[in-house]
Amino acid sequence: MSTLVLSAPLQGWVAPLDETPDAVFAERMLGDGLAIDPTGSTLHAPCDGRVVSVHRSRHAVTLRADNGAEILMHVGLETVALDGEGFTVHVAEGQAVKAGDTLIGFDLDLLARKAKSLITPIVVTNPDAFSIVRREQDRETAVGGFLMELVPAGGAKAAAVTGQGEVTREVVVPLVHGIHARPAARIAETARKFAAETALVAVNRRASAKSPVGVMALAIRLHDRIVIAASGVDADLAVAAIAELIEGGMGESAAEAGAPAAEEAAPVVAAPAEPAEPGVLCGVMAAPGLAIGQAVRLVSDEIVVVETGAGASAELTALDDALCHVRDRIEASAAKGDAARKAILGAHLAFLEDPELTAAARKLIGEGKSAGFAWRRAVGGYVEALRGLGDRRLAERVDDLVDLERQVLRALLVLEGTGEEEVARVLPAGAILLADELLPSQLMGVDPSQVAGFATARGGPTSHVAILAAAMGLPALVAVGAGALEIADGTALILDAEGGRLRVAPDADALAAAQSAIAARHERRAAAKAAAHQESRTACGERIEVFANVGSEKDALAAVESGAEGSGLLRTEFLFLDRDTPPDEDEQARQYQAVASALDGRPLIIRTLDVGGDKAAPYLPIPTEENPALGLRGVRVSLWRPHLLKTQIRAILRVKPPQGQKGGQCRIMVPMVASLSELRAVRAVLDEAKREMGVAERIELGVMIETPAAAVTADLIAAEADFLSVGTNDLTQYVLAMDRGNPELAARIDALHPAVLRMIDQTCKGAARHGRWVGVCGGLASDLAAVPVLLGLGVTELSATAAVVPEVKALVRRLSLPACRDLAAKTLDQTSPEAVRDLAKSFGA
Repeated sequence: MSTLVLSAPLQGWVAPLDETPDAVFAERMLGDGLAIDPTGSTLHAPCDGRVVSVHRSRHAVTLRADNGAEILMHVGLETVALDGEGFTVHVAEGQAVKAGDTLIGFDLDLLARKAKSLITPIVVTNPDAFSIVRREQDRETAVGGFLMELVPAGGAKAAAVTGQGEVTREVVVPLVHGIHARPAARIAETARKFAAETALVAVNRRASAKSPVGVMALAIRLHDRIVIAASGVDADLAVAAIAELIEGGMGESAAEAGAPAAEEAAPVVAAPAEPAEPGVLCGVMAAPGLAIGQAVRLVSDEIVVVETGAGASAELTALDDALCHVRDRIEASAAKGDAARKAILGAHLAFLEDPELTAAARKLIGEGKSAGFAWRRAVGGYVEALRGLGDRRLAERVDDLVDLERQVLRALLVLEGTGEEEVARVLPAGAILLADELLPSQLMGVDPSQVAGFATARGGPTSHVAILAAAMGLPALVAVGAGALEIADGTALILDAEGGRLRVAPDADALAAAQSAIAARHERRAAAKAAAHQESRTACGERIEVFANVGSEKDALAAVESGAEGSGLLRTEFLFLDRDTPPDEDEQARQYQAVASALDGRPLIIRTLDVGGDKAAPYLPIPTEENPALGLRGVRVSLWRPHLLKTQIRAILRVKPPQGQKGGQCRIMVPMVASLSELRAVRAVLDEAKREMGVAERIELGVMIETPAAAVTADLIAAEADFLSVGTNDLTQYVLAMDRGNPELAARIDALHPAVLRMIDQTCKGAARHGRWVGVCGGLASDLAAVPVLLGLGVTELSATAAVVPEVKALVRRLSLPACRDLAAKTLDQTSPEAVRDLAKSFGA
């Protein structure tokens, strides 16, 4: 790579990129460069090179210079919305161009009327490979005038052509749990957009990037260095696209956080170590709940296949027809399912379309094997590979492959007329399903109104079946052990998922107790719902606000219906994730106003952007971190990118309460604060936004107490914060030094641990010194056992999930604060969360 001089591609005024009124460019999210406010109407090539891409809306073009530098030229801002109107493209993708060649012509007057801005960013999109050492700005320029000079950066990661014409690029994997099923499916989806043959290489092993199963089998983990390789006409584009996808983090699920998956040898999760009492089997909760029912064993019949085929042509046709048959069924099922079902079936479709899987089966058919034998052998090879990787998260995806194996084999029998479609089994009411392992299609195939729950001998708490059970509201246990398979059909069972116990053939007293518990739960819920809209006060008359956590307008409506007196936490991430650019001020203002209007004047506490760690935004290039849970998260991201923070605060300030209501409706809450300086920095941005917008009214600015540092310095923070709200989910994992995304630790992470309660106690005392109120917006606010403890510690606002708001309010009405204070004082002296819960249970007896 050599030095490169870029000439001005437009006539106009050259300005710093910082003056671009778009955070994506101003914050250099796409790379470094300059911007030109055009006075001419033709975009020219700034150097010799090749056209990498022309946007379908014809407003942007990317060139790759001969030395590998990639230059994006984006005519105007938000011009994509014009859908090509006013633009004329003079080049095609892949075309070689010389400096000064015409790339795009545009109607300057039309853009001036319809675009957000005419300013045109000229950006070097691989700044890790090239540095700008000289630039000319704040002046007029003609086409061809000097713009900037680039030199190669040390240790560049630009795509480089290696032997035999293959393009390669090394990347470091930033995904917290490595490349498991969902990321593998997204990589395959991206790879299939290109004609090039693409592959990932890890530790001298190679897999097609178009094969999600093959990619999973590489067992790629957090911080692994891997190579993306491609050959073919668009190899460089394919490598760049896949690298961008991987390095962007793909917006991992919020249920995964902090550290690489624990190393495991098999997908079986060990049951609790304590010995079971007679007639009780112990397991691990996959989905919460309590149920009484009768045992129904599900045993999958073995599908027999013949090894020798009836000719390659006939067997290939049979396999293709079976794959199409199963694909149609999956698509039909996904179309009528909820979000969880659609996500799981989407992964199934990705596996079904895996070219490596089908190629392996076709190869065996070519060797004389039957379609059924070939498909089983092909799937079986990957199943064994995944089981042998030593990674539980990947091993739990084996169920999906086994499920697809059965579905395709069943379809082969149906289509050849020797078998029948698998129909849902008729179940007795209150069935508790027992199986070695349940497959996703088996659970989706039952009538949920007839099923009370299920327990499996093996399996894991993060499997797709566990996710489905939670979505269906079915209590479920996994890893119960072989004893579950010895229970006879029709045996009475009590399934206590939260307690991790399956009671077999309970006696009359145990059944009566369980029935009473279930009946009492139903009665409490019914009575609480009937009184849900009454004001929340303790038995001694003290006002305790009961709010709800929300993440959308729909959530806010549900919260009001449940009797919530406001929202103690609006998660604004719903606006920022799963998109390529951040929302602008107008979009945010509309969404926040919709939520506020749905609350009909009730208080709304809006948490500023909380991304980083387990929540990735593609347009925020957060560097790879050894421990994302302790890195750029929450307020640290906002102060790292203050433009985003200011835009969000301005949007919040635009929210209007109902007509006639005095005072504002919104309060602002800052996440992951560890020091007073961070609060002061946010306060400065708020004050600046208020001055710019002419807002005179007082806006409350509070802090989330999620770090031990914030808890122990609560007295200092409360001196300047308007309120404190404890986020118990993160506070608990940081106090206990346990990753809440690790299934091995899940049973030990309890926010009623005395150490966590002492942090909350210290927070309340620090706030009281300055007359500030304290709320709880984490999961502990929805835990009924914790409510009297929290009130006793000094908490006066609880923000729970909407569904439990009626029960929380009903409980508050029965409580006396002096008694709660006595209880709280005792909990601080306990030695374990179990002891605290025993105290709380006796308190409510």
